[in-house]
Amino acid sequence: MVGPAPVPQAWFVEHPDEVAEGAGPFVTRVRRHLGDGTVATWESRTARKRGTLAVHAAGRRVLHHRADRTTLDRLRRLNVIASTAFTIGGSLFALGAVLAQLVVVSAETSACICFAGGLFFNTGGYSSLLQTINAPRPAPDGTSFRPSRWRWWRYEPAHIDWLSAFVLFIGTLVFGINLLDSFLQGLTAQQVNRLIWAPDIVGCALFLVSGHLAVTEVCHRSLPCVCTRSLGWWIVGVNQLGSVLFMVSALAAFTRPDTGSLINADVANWGTFAGALCFAVGGVLQYCERP
Repeated sequence: MVGPAPVPQAWFVEHPDEVAEGAGPFVTRVRRHLGDGTVATWESRTARKRGTLAVHAAGRRVLHHRADRTTLDRLRRLNVIASTAFTIGGSLFALGAVLAQLVVVSAETSACICFAGGLFFNTGGYSSLLQTINAPRPAPDGTSFRPSRWRWWRYEPAHIDWLSAFVLFIGTLVFGINLLDSFLQGLTAQQVNRLIWAPDIVGCALFLVSGHLAVTEVCHRSLPCVCTRSLGWWIVGVNQLGSVLFMVSALAAFTRPDTGSLINADVANWGTFAGALCFAVGGVLQYCERP
């Protein structure tokens, strides 16, 4: 059981029949009873991805109140950019990993392909962050959204969607360091572990944290749930699986100081391949989760 959570700042008018759900300090869903059997439901992911909130009226009719057209167009464009970036980035990572495993191209060519994939991951991470920053905010009446202006940055660590997207974006930047350092030549085993392997591990850890926050947002609780009818659940689930596979790959890529070889090159390459495919699939699914 998750206890009552604080109400988001956007819903600043106290209401005796208002119920907030979430995990810890984070609020992911708010239900407001408006009378006559009408209930307005705001969910952070639905508002951010779909630009809607639900109003359940008497007789089980459900009305979806949408944000203004300008906001919806913004969310739609950002969703296309993010989903395209993760689809292409994941595909390039998978291609680079399989070419490295099969030794079809040189290590430098494989690194270039993965580096290009990393740039797309950077783009997808920042686009996802912009989605949270420019998500529509509920009006005090609980049945509509407030108009808002475009922002390139906003600091909102108390919002789980912002925190998840921010951690993901930082993770993509750390991966960028790992990919840049992979072009260095003549490194000792200790230097490889410090300059290449360590950023890889940190990036994977950040991806896992971001994925856990995303799962929490979808499930409205700290523990994972099963919501097979929810497209959002499938997207965060596939991405989190990809993060786990990336971590397995990173652990196998540690260079033994005594031999100068990886713990398991096959696991490192195939783990990267499978994890990248998960993110590519998640990107394709994200096309459908739009306003």
